Amino acid sequence: MELINALIETQKITNSYFELPESDLQKRYGPNKWTVKEVLIHLADAESILHQRIKRIIAEPKQVIWAFNQDHWCENLEYSAMPIELAKSLYLVNRNGVIYLVNKYLGLFGDKEFIHSETGKRTLRDEMEKVANHNQAHINQIKKALEK
Repeated sequence: MELINALIETQKITNSYFELPESDLQKRYGPNKWTVKEVLIHLADAESILHQRIKRIIAEPKQVIWAFNQDHWCENLEYSAMPIELAKSLYLVNRNGVIYLVNKYLGLFGDKEFIHSETGKRTLRDEMEKVANHNQAHINQIKKALEK
């Protein structure tokens, strides 16, 4: 399954970035952009949010899912101070949960609809695909930061 492969591949790449030295974790992909560490912690938080959303969509009909402000999370949860090892653990456990749910439920409930507070009507399949696509976008940012 193409989605499972994308989830596994982005997990593998992201997992390796959690092992970067502190000097690389402090690099930014652009002026006034997040550091690599902040991107990784954002991925850990986003993974937990997406995991929970997917479970809600499967378990309960007619969900309305609220967006979250990633910059507020970064600032108010002090991503710069969070232990990277904790973020890695959170990322991995939630990604493994998403992979399990995709394997088990995509075929059964992929067309199940929900409402996202900013993007409107979506399907479970859309949200599952978002996990891999979102992760890949941040991998691209990390690669750009590490090239500097």
